[in-house]
Amino acid sequence: MHVPGRPIRVAIIGGGCASMAAAFELTRPEHRGLYDVTVYQMGFRLGGKGASGRGPSGRIEEHGLHLWMGFYENAFRLMRSCYAELGRNPRACPIATFEDAFAPAPVVGVTDRLPSGAWEPWVAHFPPGKGMPGDPLEERNPFSVAGYLEKALALVPELLRSANAGRPAPGWPASEGARRAGASPGDVLGMIERILRYGQLATTAAVFEAVDLLRTALQSLFALSPRDSVQATLLRLLDAIGVVVRRELDAIVGGDMGLRRVWEVVELILCIVRGSLRYGLAFHPDGFDAINEYEWTDWLRRNGASERSLDSGFIRALYDLAFAYEEGDVRRPALAAGVALRGALRMFFTYRGSLFFRMQAGMGDIVFAPMYEVLKQRGARFEFFHRLRNVKLAPPEAGPAHVTALEFDVQAEIVGGGEYAPLVDVKGLPCWPAKADPRQLVDGERLEREGWAFESHWETRRAREKTVRVGDDFDFVVLGVSIGAIPHVAPELVERAPSWRAMVQNVKSVATQAFQVWLRADARELGWYRPGPVNLSGFVEPFDTWADMTHLERVESFEEPVRSIAYFCSVLPDVAPEGPDLPGIARAYVRDNIVRFLDWDVGWLWPAAVRRPGEFRWDLLVDPEEARSGAPRSTGPARFDSQFWTANVNPSDRYVLSMPGSIKYRISPLDMTFDNLTIAGDWTRSGLDTGCVESAVMSGLLAAHAISHHPPLDEIIGYDHP
Repeated sequence: MHVPGRPIRVAIIGGGCASMAAAFELTRPEHRGLYDVTVYQMGFRLGGKGASGRGPSGRIEEHGLHLWMGFYENAFRLMRSCYAELGRNPRACPIATFEDAFAPAPVVGVTDRLPSGAWEPWVAHFPPGKGMPGDPLEERNPFSVAGYLEKALALVPELLRSANAGRPAPGWPASEGARRAGASPGDVLGMIERILRYGQLATTAAVFEAVDLLRTALQSLFALSPRDSVQATLLRLLDAIGVVVRRELDAIVGGDMGLRRVWEVVELILCIVRGSLRYGLAFHPDGFDAINEYEWTDWLRRNGASERSLDSGFIRALYDLAFAYEEGDVRRPALAAGVALRGALRMFFTYRGSLFFRMQAGMGDIVFAPMYEVLKQRGARFEFFHRLRNVKLAPPEAGPAHVTALEFDVQAEIVGGGEYAPLVDVKGLPCWPAKADPRQLVDGERLEREGWAFESHWETRRAREKTVRVGDDFDFVVLGVSIGAIPHVAPELVERAPSWRAMVQNVKSVATQAFQVWLRADARELGWYRPGPVNLSGFVEPFDTWADMTHLERVESFEEPVRSIAYFCSVLPDVAPEGPDLPGIARAYVRDNIVRFLDWDVGWLWPAAVRRPGEFRWDLLVDPEEARSGAPRSTGPARFDSQFWTANVNPSDRYVLSMPGSIKYRISPLDMTFDNLTIAGDWTRSGLDTGCVESAVMSGLLAAHAISHHPPLDEIIGYDHP
């Protein structure tokens, strides 16, 4: 274990967001070199599920679509610190600062299926939020259930005004409405009782008044007594508002999809407020976690949501965003209600700057290359091509459970025994390549010729074995692999601790699929006449999510002009049992999905991209090799082979689900079942508990705190959340 007088040696396994956040915190200058960090990484690059690489013509090849949300306070604060310390020269590097790296993406779309069978997009421009994510907060923890509900109710009058005006709201209203000032809680309650007693909800104007009263009552709810009678009164008022809203909107909705969407949003807001009151979430010690045993749509249904609203594009888009389908089956949505409610409220009511942000190059280029460079400057070491095979525990009779050794397969040796240099330069920007550099590897040409797949779970070839031992090589371990890999790399931990066994049995994951196309036509020429660039979800399977990523063209190096770039993604069903053949089977399955999708479905978004239903214009695809050869290499669907697609089936690549009943089985990085080991990843109990960058970063910060007591827990934004 640790010897006084020398740095505390920390072995970090894995190079995803959580691991990098932990490494960044442990190597902060404020620690004065107290922690000596070594990162062990399978293969040739960092990133985990956020890894990207540069392929032919310097094109960006992603694990999937990655957008950052405006409530990612911890993740943005981390990146702002990273870029500030990196100190790139803006004259030499096209993305030198945080402001260069992230740009607002306020145009968001969902789709609905019309009775005719057609798919219709609905696009909104969300107004900018005050400040920027990562700015200091006015309060340490400004989140409360009552505050969220008040903000949600503030939308109802705005939406009803838009309905009465005969047009859908242009985006999420920036106005919070007028609050009733000067009225005591008793006065407000009396006004509500009079409205209910005399049936004064005959008009939409009266609904505005009732909603304003409800907002004021929620703000004062803690002062009202007895609480149960107050809650019953508020629920009666909500029910009365709901009746009027349905009646008023049913009279004008008809076949107008815009007004139907307004009705759906209003109903969902009322259901959320009603359910929060019914289940006492404002007063429950577990906050939103109190309803995690319920499935999200089931909970909404219990609180009055109609099937029409539950099948709306808004709800489907939230499930698509979270890949929330058990075993990748879109007929089996599965999302814990508390996690969903917390995520939706954070997403829409706490975003700053923009609802979404787009990275201005690949995620590897924007996040993991700067992180690697800063950590190297701080003295952290990186051991690439280290595949963890086993986490060795001390025998039970040896006292408190702790890790004694980490057993690795060294996948390849570095020429000269030095460090692997992982980055390449693309137009002045440090990037990760899509393949390992064989020139730096012993027998690299042979390894390349034999097709060694360094990032595949099923690639077992190795150069040698290696064991690092507690006391000699490390003192603490941060296990930052994803949960899908835990049974394979840490079977002793699963066998020893019932809590770990319960976690791997109950916290599930799902495979994902994604593809990218580079096109000779811009969005308008493809037939997209709505605002953009858009990121859109809730679309037809097998690819329910699309983002216009044309802005990346300037950091790629195609010889032929690229007019637009599109990324698509979705869940992937388990198409075959786990085994060495799975990657090839899944990749072929995804390619077939893509060809059918482009032939038959993409025309709903891009009508000019198909000659007729079932016939995509394959000549639109830009083949990076054709400009060099001067002649077409292929025609028809075969042209798609020049594009990029992926089937993410490695255990560590699978997306971690937040299924109902599963959240209680997640283990926190603060758990010390094993004395010298903590965990990091979006699969841990982080306070957000979803599969996203923010959850991963929060987990990494918690892992750093478990070792160093820094950062303080109250500085991890959202950790102490309702």
